[in-house]
Amino acid sequence: MPLRKGASYKYQAMPDLRPAITIDPADYDAALFDLDGVLTSTARVHAAAWKQLFDRLLEQHAQRSGGVFVPFDPDADYRRYLDGKTREDGIVTFLASRGIALPPGEQGDDAGLQTVRALSKL
Repeated sequence: MPLRKGASYKYQAMPDLRPAITIDPADYDAALFDLDGVLTSTARVHAAAWKQLFDRLLEQHAQRSGGVFVPFDPDADYRRYLDGKTREDGIVTFLASRGIALPPGEQGDDAGLQTVRALSKL
């Protein structure tokens, strides 16, 4: 909603419906939270996994369409289209950069189907 000059708006947050988790410090020496990429270089591992998935898909697409196979670049493509996004958003964004559109699919799609949801499970 656009703000009008002089108008006041009240922000109402959605209630948090997740159950509360309590950690008793007496039971633990340390706690680590969301250190993906901090303790280990997970970006390289993720990029390599995406390369396997996309190269297979891109090669099949090139054969079916008669186009040229251009492999996934684990440095440039991963950073530009996948890093920091959900699996589904990354898949859609990367494939769109190559002119490929897949149906979104359903939650229960098997991993072998050619849908965004199915690919996100691989």
